[in-house]
Amino acid sequence: MNLPLPSHNRRLAWLSIAFFTLLALTGWYGSARALSIEKERELGQEFAANIKAHFPLLHDEFCQTYIETLGHLICKQLRVQPFPFHFYIIKQNELNAFAGPGGHVFFYTGLICSMDNVDELAGVLAHEMGHVAARHISKRIEQGKKLSIATMAAVLAGILVGGQAGAALSTGSVAAGIQAQLHYSRQDERQADQLGFKYASNAGFRPTGLIDALKIIQKNSWMRSNSVPPYMLTHPTGPERIANLESMAKSFIPRRNDVVEALRRDFPVFKTIVQAKSQDPDELVQLYKQELRAGKEVALAHLGLGIAYKRKSEYSLSARHLEAALKDMPVSLPIWLELGEDYQLIGENRKAIALFEKVLEKRPGDARAALLLANSYENIGEYEKAISLLKRLTFSTKATPQVYYQLGMSYGRLKKLAQAHYYFGMYFKKLGRLQKARFHFIEAKRLSKGDTALQRKIARESKGIL
Repeated sequence: MNLPLPSHNRRLAWLSIAFFTLLALTGWYGSARALSIEKERELGQEFAANIKAHFPLLHDEFCQTYIETLGHLICKQLRVQPFPFHFYIIKQNELNAFAGPGGHVFFYTGLICSMDNVDELAGVLAHEMGHVAARHISKRIEQGKKLSIATMAAVLAGILVGGQAGAALSTGSVAAGIQAQLHYSRQDERQADQLGFKYASNAGFRPTGLIDALKIIQKNSWMRSNSVPPYMLTHPTGPERIANLESMAKSFIPRRNDVVEALRRDFPVFKTIVQAKSQDPDELVQLYKQELRAGKEVALAHLGLGIAYKRKSEYSLSARHLEAALKDMPVSLPIWLELGEDYQLIGENRKAIALFEKVLEKRPGDARAALLLANSYENIGEYEKAISLLKRLTFSTKATPQVYYQLGMSYGRLKKLAQAHYYFGMYFKKLGRLQKARFHFIEAKRLSKGDTALQRKIARESKGIL
């Protein structure tokens, strides 16, 4: 979902720690207000590309939809929304989250897995938005604008990487001093608490969410050999702050919101999938088996075991546990998808097709379900049905290069070689492998004589390659 860009607001409304450090790195040291919306959007895209190049992201359609729904719901509470916001989940077992320029927000799987409910996760996000909206770091980065690029690079790495790796990158008294300047003051924390409290409560989340989240993060830091989580390094807490939050919570009744209720209901499944797809599968098998023996959250334990066994390529075992999970949660789209994929992998394509079709009936835009359904149709030789699904996917923003590869395979099996080579050319073009793309486009052009529509597509897509 894209949030509107107000035509009257051509000034920067908010920035984050990473953004202002990047300003120092790129030499854009002038007044932050001089940076146009377009320039920040451009910088945000570069920032997000850099983060994605250095951190593994969790790619799961259900989890991505969940975090986007949560993020946009909180962002709607901000008075100024100069960018379309984007949300990502980083596969790293750290208690951390951060916001970048241009509306790019990143959550760590470690933080998500430490939370007990969505209200806590919403409290953390709302607090972050409070810092961003109040532009706390923008007031501090000016103090370090004359620092060398090397020093600012070390500070940036320390902030974003966090933990021991971040500390090692930010050695030296100068870097340590500037990191101290970038840390939020007590007044900053108080103001962000107030704003975040308002954002979360107005959206319909429990006002105690941030309090509970901070207590959980503190508890987890003690359980992890007294290591301080990256989030607590930049967001120090204390008895006075907790007392202020509790005082605010007593005087506020949150609004009821149907979207929030749905997020609360789905949070256990969301958290289980995040955990099962990001942590060590062998350790998870032992964990979920213990939960089954204890009779604790049986359906979720079966779901987690199903995903863990799938990651270990034990597909029959995976299917068995997912079938058990489905008995307790019969209308669960994520389980339908995971189980359908297992059926496909063990050759039971008809059973897989039935599940994927059920998912698409409930959620027509689900790209993963459509791609898996096309796979199953290919496996049973129904290539025309596969092609129909895959062509629709090419118009989706979530289309991956794999879509074009499978189109090439399906057309090839139908002996339609011009189309097959065209889509293989598209596949390699999407991957940036231009030599291979050139070969397939040349073959497609040679074989497409008489098909003017395909020739036009080849000419358009191969421009600059042939």
